[in-house]
Amino acid sequence: MRISPISIKRQEFSKSFRGFDTEEVQAFLEKIAEDVEALNAENDSLKKIVDENNSQLLEYRRIEKNLQETLLKAHENSAKSMESTKKQAGLMLKEAEIKAQQIIDKAKESANEIRNSIISLREERDVIIAKLKGIVSTQSNLLEMRVEKAGDEPAPVPEKKTEPQKKFQVNIDQVIDKLL
Repeated sequence: MRISPISIKRQEFSKSFRGFDTEEVQAFLEKIAEDVEALNAENDSLKKIVDENNSQLLEYRRIEKNLQETLLKAHENSAKSMESTKKQAGLMLKEAEIKAQQIIDKAKESANEIRNSIISLREERDVIIAKLKGIVSTQSNLLEMRVEKAGDEPAPVPEKKTEPQKKFQVNIDQVIDKLL
């Protein structure tokens, strides 16, 4: 049974002859009652502080647990992010290599088309030169025939004496070289 300050104050003792001094006992009981009351108040105050400290401790443990979980998640996210970044960099590198190969292939294809165009143009040039040679040769022969016919016809009486006409010579290769 717990003794309270009030029960101490109300405590009564039986009286006997030659017993303790009643006033002295009452004063002592009063003093004990006050001390017990102060101790009880202090005990209640300390219990409140302990309860508050326990509440804070639980809160701090909850915060610590949350921080640990957050730290673990951050670590995991960092690892995932690094892995994702590495994969993304690898994909970007592969894309760049593919694009570079496509550019190289396209350049080779363009170079082949240009080469083929040059060959085709050279062939066309050679055909045109051959045609021109034929045309110049034909025209040269026609001119020579006209010059020869002009020599067979009676010439009008010249007032002055002229030199006999020379045969007209055309060098086809020189004509072609001048055209090129």
